[in-house]
Amino acid sequence: MSLSINLPAAGGLRRYALRDRAPFQAPPAGARFDRIAYSAAHVVADPLAAIDPWLQCAVDWDATIAYRQRLWALGLGVAEAMDTAQRGMGLDWPTSLELIRRSLDAARDVPGARVASGCGTDHLAPEDARNTDDVIRAYEEQMAAIEGLGGRLIVMASRALARVARGPADYERVYDRILGQAQEPVILHWLGDMFDPALQGYWGSDDVDAAMRTALDVIAAHPDKVDGIKISLLDKDKEIAMRRRLPAGVRMYTGDDFNYAELIAGDGQGELPNHRQSDALLGIFDAIAPAASAALAELAAGNVDAFNRILAPTVPLSRHIFSAPTRFYKTGVVFMAWLNGHQDHFAMVGGQQSARSLQHFAELFRLADGAGLLDQPELAVGRMNTLLAMHGVDGR
Repeated sequence: MSLSINLPAAGGLRRYALRDRAPFQAPPAGARFDRIAYSAAHVVADPLAAIDPWLQCAVDWDATIAYRQRLWALGLGVAEAMDTAQRGMGLDWPTSLELIRRSLDAARDVPGARVASGCGTDHLAPEDARNTDDVIRAYEEQMAAIEGLGGRLIVMASRALARVARGPADYERVYDRILGQAQEPVILHWLGDMFDPALQGYWGSDDVDAAMRTALDVIAAHPDKVDGIKISLLDKDKEIAMRRRLPAGVRMYTGDDFNYAELIAGDGQGELPNHRQSDALLGIFDAIAPAASAALAELAAGNVDAFNRILAPTVPLSRHIFSAPTRFYKTGVVFMAWLNGHQDHFAMVGGQQSARSLQHFAELFRLADGAGLLDQPELAVGRMNTLLAMHGVDGR
């Protein structure tokens, strides 16, 4: 007999019966994908810390690292401390650096584990930045700290740079300095203002095509220092257009949480191999890790239909989690981790568990079940009932 629960819906409560689906299986040890796939992993807050959650950050380190070990076991890489819904929204630079250190230490015990770490300027308040020299120094401070730990860099978009830059030339100057001294090839990071309004006009223009030309010029000037670029514009056509223009060997890491399935599968078109499909650096891969892993294994085996069949029902879930205001997407990701028993509570850094409505969580529950991503249905129903009860709703 299937489980069921009363969930909020338009006009009141509606009984929802869960589907009977077998959980996704982890790939065999040593299995290889033919795409690089990073998950922008969340941190698990410490709910027992005596802090002011909106102002201070306390992390449950054991649970946070355990979650990364789960991602590695599924064959996914970890994009560390660059989750834009927590970094700069509750997760400060000192805590980020400690997170990077612990993650790199843990990865040394996992053969083949990938870690790339977010390098930004978030310890420099945008209003305190006077010019691009201040931005360069801020980047250099974080670069030195991360590279000193043996970490590889994701050069994150900078709110401070967006504030002080007067045009494309300022972006070119900053990135020329940073890329010129990077020890290993980096992943660049272009984040749309739907994720962070403070980044409007990044690369020196509100026109996306003009901004893209500047980003491509930066890459073309340092192709040996750029592993790839992650763009999060939620516009697949813009991503494909940029992908077609990348130098040989420079990867497009899709950050499009609306259209990732078709972008990763690729269209087979383009002069160079890296023009034909995207790799991945996605926040949604945290929430859909088992499905992502299973789909990537099918793609590597040449089973494109199976890849699409697995990921198709995850796309509506992702679009819901990343619905406007998109910057609150991590609330849904952490909710999924709680439903599935990967953490014991639904508390978040920055107090962001309050960022979404009960209606949002109810629809997320339905979509997660439809995608086969409630790993332990009985536990998920019990925890959903707990959340409902906190809002005065009887889901039984």
